[in-house]
Amino acid sequence: MAPKIFTSSNQNTQIIKKNRFPGWRTIFFGVRTRILIWYVALMAFSTLVSVLAIREILVVRLEQEIEKYLTQEVEEFRRLTQGKNPSTAQPFGDDVAAIFDVFLSRNIPHENAFLITLLNEKLYKSSPQVLPIALKPNSALIEHWLKLKQPKQGKEFISNHTIYYVAEPILKGKTQGVFVVIYSISSAHQQVNRAVVVVIQVTIAVLAIASVLAWIVAGRLLAPLSLLIETAHLITESDLSRRIPVQGVDQIAELSITFNQMLDRLETAFASQRNFINDASHELRTPITIIRGHLELLGDDPQERRETVELVTDELDRMSRFVDDLLLLAKAEQPNFLNLQTVDISLLIGELYTKATALAQRDWRLENKGVGLIVADRQRLTQAIMNLAQNATQYTSDGDVIALGSEVLNGYAYFWVRDTGVGIAPTDQERIFERFARGSHSYRRSEGAGLGLSIVRAIATAHGGRVELKSKLGEGSTFTLIIPLDPPFGDSV
Repeated sequence: MAPKIFTSSNQNTQIIKKNRFPGWRTIFFGVRTRILIWYVALMAFSTLVSVLAIREILVVRLEQEIEKYLTQEVEEFRRLTQGKNPSTAQPFGDDVAAIFDVFLSRNIPHENAFLITLLNEKLYKSSPQVLPIALKPNSALIEHWLKLKQPKQGKEFISNHTIYYVAEPILKGKTQGVFVVIYSISSAHQQVNRAVVVVIQVTIAVLAIASVLAWIVAGRLLAPLSLLIETAHLITESDLSRRIPVQGVDQIAELSITFNQMLDRLETAFASQRNFINDASHELRTPITIIRGHLELLGDDPQERRETVELVTDELDRMSRFVDDLLLLAKAEQPNFLNLQTVDISLLIGELYTKATALAQRDWRLENKGVGLIVADRQRLTQAIMNLAQNATQYTSDGDVIALGSEVLNGYAYFWVRDTGVGIAPTDQERIFERFARGSHSYRRSEGAGLGLSIVRAIATAHGGRVELKSKLGEGSTFTLIIPLDPPFGDSV
C-alpha cells in the first residue's frame, strides 16, 4: 500500500497554515523576491550603461560642435583677409591690424569662446577683452602661438580645464600676425554633467516606481503557483478531487494543466490500488478461512485427517498460484522482466499447439504457422498463449473448436487463439483485461482470481506489443497477441 501523504488531520492543518503564512525565509528567499532582485539588478546595470553611453554621446557631439565652430571662425577670417576693407572699399594690403579690427568688430564669440589676435610678436586685441590667466600676455601659450609659421589645431590642458584652439598665421609684407580661435570646454562639460545627473535622478525615480510595480505584477503572476502549493498540501490519500483552475494560455497555465493531469493519474492510481488491495485480500481471505475452519474441526479419524490435508494442500496450492501471479504482474514492470532471444515463430506455434491439446477434450486445430524469426522471451510468450488457451477451455465445452495460429505481417508477429464458445459481452471486453476482473455471465467455470488476461496483456506490453479481442455472444472469441519482430528497446539477441 502506498504511504499516506499526511498522517493526521492536525498535521495536515499545521502544514497548510505554515505555507499559507510564509516566514521571513520565504519572503527574503522566495521566487518573487529573487525575480525582483534580478529585475532591479538588470535595470540598474542597463541604466548605468545607458547613462555612460548618453554622457559619451553628449561629449562627442559637443566636441564635434566645437570643431565645427572653430573651423567656421577660421574660414570667415580667411575670407576677410582676401577681401576688402568695408570702411575704405579698398584691399587691406599690408595692414594686418585693420584686418584684426574689422574681424573682431563684426564677430561676437560664443559664451565659452575667445578670439585672440597677435601682432608683431605681441598680444594685439582679444574678444572678449578679459582673458583667463593662462591666456594673458607673456603666458606660455601666447609665446607658443607667436612663433607659429603654419596653421595649427590642437588641445591644451590649462587651469584644470581643457581648451580647443585653431591658430592661423598671417603675413603681409613685413607685418606678421596670428589669429587664434579658442574654446574652453570646461563649462560645456559641466552642463553635460548636470544633464547626466538629471538623467540619473529621473532614472532612479522610475526604477523605484518600476520595482514596486514589478513586485505587484510578480505577485499576480505567481498567484497560481501559490494556489498550486496550497492545493498540493490539501491533497490526501482520501481526497484527490481538488484541482487548480486554469487561467490564460501561458506557461503557468500549462503547469496548472499538467498538475491537474497528474492529479487525475494519481486519483486513478489510488483507486486502482485500493481496488487491488480489496480484491487481493478477498481472494486470500477465502482459502485462509477454509483452511482455518477445517483445521479447527480436525478430528482423530485417519480418513478425515487425510481428506483435510488434501483440501488444505489444494487451497495452499491455489494461494501459491495466486501469489505467483501477483509477483509476475509486479515483475512485468521491471526492466529485467524479459529474457530476449531469437525465436522461430513456426516452431514456437507448433510446440504451443502440442501443449495446448493436453489441456482439455476440445476440437483443437492449428490454423496457420507463420514463417519468420522474432526477438522475444520464449517462456513469456508461451505463458501468455497458454493462458489464452486455458482461458478458452473454460468458455467452451466438449466438441467446441479451439484454434491456434500465427502469422508474420508488416514487421509484426500475430499469435491468436480462437474458440467457438459462449463469447464475451461487449461491455466486458475491455474490463476483463483488468486485474481480478471476470465476465458478467455465468458460464465461466474457472476458480482463478481473474489475473490470467492481465498477465497476458502485461507480457504483450513488455514486448512493446498489444492484445486484441474480437468476440460475439454465442459465437466465440478470438484473442490476438501482436508482437513486433524486433523489440523497440535494448539490443537484439
